[in-house]
Amino acid sequence: MTTTTTLGELTGDHVLDSARTRIGFVARAAMISKVRGRFDDFEGTAHLDGDDPSRSGVRIVIRAGSISTGKQKRDDHLRSADFLDVGRHPTITFTSTKVRQVGETRFEVTGDLTVHGVTGPATVHFELTGAGNDPHGGPRAAFRGRAIINRKDWGVSWGGLLISEKVALELDVAATRRR
Repeated sequence: MTTTTTLGELTGDHVLDSARTRIGFVARAAMISKVRGRFDDFEGTAHLDGDDPSRSGVRIVIRAGSISTGKQKRDDHLRSADFLDVGRHPTITFTSTKVRQVGETRFEVTGDLTVHGVTGPATVHFELTGAGNDPHGGPRAAFRGRAIINRKDWGVSWGGLLISEKVALELDVAATRRR
C-alpha cells in the first residue's frame, strides 16, 4: 500500500474489508488470566471526511453468534442467555454520533453501542495506521481502535467476580473506498 499524504485524500464512502478487519475483545477470567476472542461475521460502512473529521461517521453490525474464543464450550456459553443471548439479540451494533480529531492521526469516535438489546454510549479511540492505494489502485485506509466498556452497563451480568466487569474492545479495521 502506498502512503496517503493528507487526510483529505481519505474523503468518501467506505466499506469494511472483512477479510482484513478483526473485531475482538479481551476480558479477565478468574481475575488472573485474560480471555481473548473475536467476532467472525460482521459488516460496516463509514463516511470519512478528511478535511473535517467531525463530519465523518461509521456503522458496524456484528453477528453476535459469530463469537469465537477458540474453546467451543466457552463460545456456546457466551452465546447463551447468561451472556449475549444471541437467540433474542442476534446483532451487536455501533453507530457513531460524534467524531473528534485528537491528534494528527488519532480520533475519538463516540456512538451508540447496542449489546444484549441494551443501547448505551461508547467511545472508541482510533488511530490511522495506513492509507493509500492497494496494488489494484483501490483507495484503502487502516485504523486501530480500542474501547473499554463495563459489560454490566449492557445487561451482561453473569459471572460475578469470576469475570471482570471491564472488557476491552479491540478493532483492526481495513476499509475500501467505494468507487
